[in-house]
Amino acid sequence: MNVLLMTDKLMTGGAEYYFCKLENQLKHSKLVFYTAAGGGELYEQINNKKHFINMSHSNHIANLIMIKRKVKEYDIDIIHANSLRMVLYAVAIQKMMKKKLKIIYTKHNVTMIEKSFRPVFTRLLNRYVTKIITVSGYEQENLFQLGVQKEKITTIYNGVDLGQFMYHQKEKDNVYKVGILARLSPEKNHELFLEIAKKLKQYPEIKFYIGGDGPQYPKIHKMIEEFELTHHVQMIGEVKNPESFIKDMDVLVLTSHREVFPMVVLEAMAVGTPLVSINIGGIKEAITSDEFGCLVSGYSADRFCEHILAIKEDQQFRNKLVNSARDRVQKNFSLEKMVTYTMREYLNI
Repeated sequence: MNVLLMTDKLMTGGAEYYFCKLENQLKHSKLVFYTAAGGGELYEQINNKKHFINMSHSNHIANLIMIKRKVKEYDIDIIHANSLRMVLYAVAIQKMMKKKLKIIYTKHNVTMIEKSFRPVFTRLLNRYVTKIITVSGYEQENLFQLGVQKEKITTIYNGVDLGQFMYHQKEKDNVYKVGILARLSPEKNHELFLEIAKKLKQYPEIKFYIGGDGPQYPKIHKMIEEFELTHHVQMIGEVKNPESFIKDMDVLVLTSHREVFPMVVLEAMAVGTPLVSINIGGIKEAITSDEFGCLVSGYSADRFCEHILAIKEDQQFRNKLVNSARDRVQKNFSLEKMVTYTMREYLNI
């Protein structure tokens, strides 16, 4: 069988890293893999560039014409869509060609159609998608509640490349680093991160680092100045090597309004950086107890501060978190497991 993996673009993000890791790792004597995506900085991570189809970021008609031609040329049997837009592409190509394609959809996030047009979203998945992979049980349950057919859905957790995100023993430093690694967009709630920094301003040894780029860069930069945090908070910008950023932090913080199952949680657990995270979405499926990290049930800056200071001041507590979290990732969230379970879906479809 011939499989075409598709994603919108190869720009830094959890879904895009997932796409690249699959492309790198998928190998089977009965399957031939091709990939298609819009350009971006992650293109360099694609191994088999001979089987890669470069799509436009904006010209959807041209993309559909090109992908239709490639589906015919490569005799594609399965399209694995890494976004809802790619599902729509696959459905359109199927109708244009009048060829029955098997469509797999890995659902990484909450989509606009899902929020605003639920019946349309549910009908689309039930009618056209052969198999849906959710990256958390939380998201699987959400689809059940929307009326998506249960037999179509399976959960395959994101997997960490433990060779890339290797455990790192931190050395004591005069600076205690608290970081956030996320796209600078409203749903990531950097405002709360800055509130935390403001409340901990009295501790001169604690510095805050914002990794990532996005549309809210000017707003966040202005807030740092307004809160008089220019000596306490540093904006790093685009992070090309997330493992280096995460390893460098003493604590990693998540403050998002919306998450399904963020890769950065598993990556921090893998390298040995303790987590203080908002308790939303599927995060609690990785941090199942306070043995593995600190979850905050509400958007309380004070509660975040309490956990950050507890980790900072209690080395025994910190070590317990680090060791337990690393062990949990190795047993349950390896890249090898993710690839094996995904391959099984292709072969059993």
